[in-house]
Amino acid sequence: MLQHPFLRIDHLAIAVANLEDAIVFYRDTLKLPLVERRETLGKHSGMRSAVMSAGHFQIVLIEGTSPESQVSRYIERYGPGVQHVAFEVEDIESTRRALAENGLEFSTDILAAPGLRQTFSKRDQVSGMMYELIERTGEEGFQDANTTRLFEELEKADAY
Repeated sequence: MLQHPFLRIDHLAIAVANLEDAIVFYRDTLKLPLVERRETLGKHSGMRSAVMSAGHFQIVLIEGTSPESQVSRYIERYGPGVQHVAFEVEDIESTRRALAENGLEFSTDILAAPGLRQTFSKRDQVSGMMYELIERTGEEGFQDANTTRLFEELEKADAY
């Protein structure tokens, strides 16, 4: 049985209907510094995001760029809110394997970029939650290539 597989919460991805309004709330009301803004291109992967620092983890605010965007589809089905929780792990292969043995299904393979490896679970039908496993070996942020590849795999699986 897998004991304590997660080192920490790496980030929470929160789907929002209006990124600018969300930034104002998180920055001005919650006093979380804005670390960076990003834009991911693509019909289904298109999103604008803002990374906010929450101390030992990050909050990534995400807004779809079109109705076909996975983020927009998520909001349409579930409403705005936490779209996924990313857990940092030490060994992504063994953690993924152990969680799969416990019944967790995955939507993506393990995708690698320099200093960063990631995989997404299928959305849990009980809680509506999707989980990301992330192994960091030097990269503190996010890689555009990984983000695009993750969204492409999620699109193939019709997961959002």
